[in-house]
Amino acid sequence: MAFASTSDIAILSIGILLATLYVFKDSIFSASKKSTVPVAASSKQAHDDDTDPRDFVAKMKKGKKRLVIFYGSQTGTAEEYAIRIAKEAKSRFGIASLVCDPEEYDFENLDQIPEDSAAVFVMATYGEGEPTDNAVQLMQNLEDDSFAFSNGEHKLDGLKYIVFGLGNKTYEHYNVISKYVDQHLTKAGAQRIGTVGQGDDDKSMEEDYLEWKDGMWEAFSQALNVEEGSGGDTPDFSVTELASHPQEKVYLGELSARALTRTKGIHDAKNPYPAPITHSRELFVIGKERNCVHMELNIEGSGVMYQHGDHVGVWPSNPDVEVERLLCALGLAEKRDTVIGIESLDPALAKVPFPVPSTYATVLRHYIDISAVAGRQILGTFSKFAPNEAAEAVLKRLNTDKEEYHNVIANGCLKLGEVLQLAAGNDLHAIPTPENTTPWKIPFDIIVSAIPRLQPRYFSISSSPKLHPNSIHITAVVLKYQSIASDVAPSKWVFGVGSNFLLNLKYAANGETAPLVTEGGETVPASVSLPTYAIDGPRSAYRQETIYKVPIHVRRSTFRLPTNPKSPIIMIGPGTGVAPFRGFVQERLALARRAKDKNGPDALKDWGKMSLFYGCRRSDEDFLYKDEWPTYSEELGDKFAMHIAFSREPPYKPDGSKIYVQDLLWEDREHISNAILNLKGYVYICGDAKNMSKAVEDKLAAMLGEAKGGSAEVEGAQELKVLKERSRLMLDVWS
Repeated sequence: MAFASTSDIAILSIGILLATLYVFKDSIFSASKKSTVPVAASSKQAHDDDTDPRDFVAKMKKGKKRLVIFYGSQTGTAEEYAIRIAKEAKSRFGIASLVCDPEEYDFENLDQIPEDSAAVFVMATYGEGEPTDNAVQLMQNLEDDSFAFSNGEHKLDGLKYIVFGLGNKTYEHYNVISKYVDQHLTKAGAQRIGTVGQGDDDKSMEEDYLEWKDGMWEAFSQALNVEEGSGGDTPDFSVTELASHPQEKVYLGELSARALTRTKGIHDAKNPYPAPITHSRELFVIGKERNCVHMELNIEGSGVMYQHGDHVGVWPSNPDVEVERLLCALGLAEKRDTVIGIESLDPALAKVPFPVPSTYATVLRHYIDISAVAGRQILGTFSKFAPNEAAEAVLKRLNTDKEEYHNVIANGCLKLGEVLQLAAGNDLHAIPTPENTTPWKIPFDIIVSAIPRLQPRYFSISSSPKLHPNSIHITAVVLKYQSIASDVAPSKWVFGVGSNFLLNLKYAANGETAPLVTEGGETVPASVSLPTYAIDGPRSAYRQETIYKVPIHVRRSTFRLPTNPKSPIIMIGPGTGVAPFRGFVQERLALARRAKDKNGPDALKDWGKMSLFYGCRRSDEDFLYKDEWPTYSEELGDKFAMHIAFSREPPYKPDGSKIYVQDLLWEDREHISNAILNLKGYVYICGDAKNMSKAVEDKLAAMLGEAKGGSAEVEGAQELKVLKERSRLMLDVWS
């Protein structure tokens, strides 16, 4: 047994004394203290100004806002419509709104929204009937009957609400999230104002919104007992020309403060990484009308990581001709490099959507989407600033006549600059200059407010990090087509911004000359040449001698191979839908090499088979990665099989019609049904959502129904439903 020394006892005694003094310090020393105000229980209550940053009701009351607008947005479109609703509430009724990202708020006090107020839900449906990432928690709270609001129950009696959904009818679960929101709120006792708006991106989200909103505002006026006309046209932003500002602090296209100062940091959607192009080539036969770009981007040392099946976001700029056209149409050609500051006049409603200070030209080139088709609603506002009565009449007619707008602008794919030129009677064929373009005195703050932010374009990554850890591969078919002519606007070439931006970069990186779309003479329209872009980037940040860079970030996806290689894989991806499956095959190939190195040549004996169903027009024209697939097949042996449909070369069906991937699936239905039903296989579909994806699902339902001894409509549909619920049927499709 150990005994304490005298020094140990002394130290222990001092410790006990100090502890006692600390515990009873308030009582012992209270006499010497001055009288003080009691300290609040929490820091939130310490100052009258402070509120819980996640308490939207408190923010509403503090800011005297009668509308709270939540948006579920994956790409920014739902947020844009949420802001539009807020602006219209202000202009129609003088009602202020709080626009909220639901991810940043708690919903226990949803039942506390005042009776004279309302909640608006602008909800996009993402993927296969899923909420957007920022709306997951909101949906869980609404769906969960055990989730208690501040009243202690899952009840929202007295809550008034509005719902507008964003979806695409080519997808099976069209606008289901907005429908779910409506169902759950109604079930909880809330009262809907107007009908549920449903925007269809496959046709015209804009027109669906315009058709819905007028009836909604009428119902809103009655429900909240407010009169229209009490608002007014107040600007969202203040634009100031800055006589002197340090040039190094002016944003010239940089997408973040870190990019401007060239400081290191995490690269994401808010700070894209300028990835050097290490290799690029044309995948289609050179000399044909169509293009498909293969591009490899170096991410070594960047901190950017990806997995097979992920998407890469490419941040393009607007083409030179459209920047020049709008500068001339706004009378800003001579002031293109003037430095401007932009300030929000109501930060809760409208935040400045891009970094400032900047310049007029930079905003039009890098920050707002001037390449999009001009929206109908905003044309009425622009008509007030027309250079003459005739131009004003044209814009007013396009604004109010839905059919005229559809025939001239929608079918003609006219951008804002082109619409202003058309209304003013300018020649759309000529290269735009201040001399041939009539200027409109549209305040620049309205331009910033009316035109959405230029968004990244997403592409399925066509490589695997297991084979290419320092490189991201892109497979991009170049969008180029002719518009439909009208009486006032002739047909023209239309170019997709993202894919033609990449095509420009490919030409530059390889020292190639971009060809003309058509031959012509001195009067050849500027629009017939392939568009050019400022690919050097701001302050030449995207070019280092002969090396060009692409600003990118990675968006995570759930489109993944199963972890168990014993599971059979069925991949359907015609055209560039094959892109992620190139990554899938590379992923499985890398794993196979490791397995063979570790366990010998028989290591793949129990592995499941990968079956790829691919389609294109011709074997000698657009067969993507034609030389690679035999190499993969040689290494993987009977664990990889490729089925190819060439729609424009023999063999054809007995009736002479074309063969597509869904036809190949039906021919192989015995193997596919067995792989799915008995071997627990996984099915992946990538590509066109409007036609191919639906046709493939119909064939799958038919073959599974047949294998189950039933029909496609009953047994087949049920099997597909189970596969989707268990994430064994996954889609990465677009319209």
